[in-house]
Amino acid sequence: MSKWSAHRVGFVTGLRAEARLALPLGPAEAGGGLPAGAMAAAERLVAGGASALVSFGVCGGLDPALRPGALVVPRAVLAGGGRYGTDSQLSAALGGWSAEALLAGDIAAVDPPTKRGLFQTTGAAAIDLESGAVGAVAERSGIPFAVLRAVCDAAAAGLPSAALAALDSDGRVSVWSVGKSILRQPGQIPALIALGRAAGMARAALVRRVHDIRDGRFLVP
Repeated sequence: MSKWSAHRVGFVTGLRAEARLALPLGPAEAGGGLPAGAMAAAERLVAGGASALVSFGVCGGLDPALRPGALVVPRAVLAGGGRYGTDSQLSAALGGWSAEALLAGDIAAVDPPTKRGLFQTTGAAAIDLESGAVGAVAERSGIPFAVLRAVCDAAAAGLPSAALAALDSDGRVSVWSVGKSILRQPGQIPALIALGRAAGMARAALVRRVHDIRDGRFLVP
């Protein structure tokens, strides 16, 4: 049982590095950044005894008001025409709801026009690829579900192709794949540098929030 919650909370991330950030709060599994991997990671956590699930890590901004490092704790996750409501008490323990909805995408939103269109049609504050799958496992298992995500690429920022090639199915960053992409398209280097800075801001925000949660600064369910 974790110090901060009566539940044994399991955390599902895309990257292994994100999983390490969540470990002070409970067991964490990386799904490799795709819905199928996130679902498998969530199922492993439930099989291992998790009595609540949190989708944790970075996300893409859709709301133009959100800057890199903004934390998103949504009331609901929109997925496949449906929605998964997040648990109010678990969300409060993560710092409290900060957005009405997060969109669960099947693929990454890579350019500002796409993000603008998704914001206009869904009203979701941000997008990721894991939260819908985690919500589905939680609903099927009858356990609480919540989301804690930090904006990495803001609504006005695009994702360079090297960033899309970076992640392997185990949640590790493939330096080889990134290098090949840069060799093919060296013009993306400035965008990659900017994305690296934004990712650092997102990680720092998650670290601060994890410390606050662990120290009991929010309502404990």
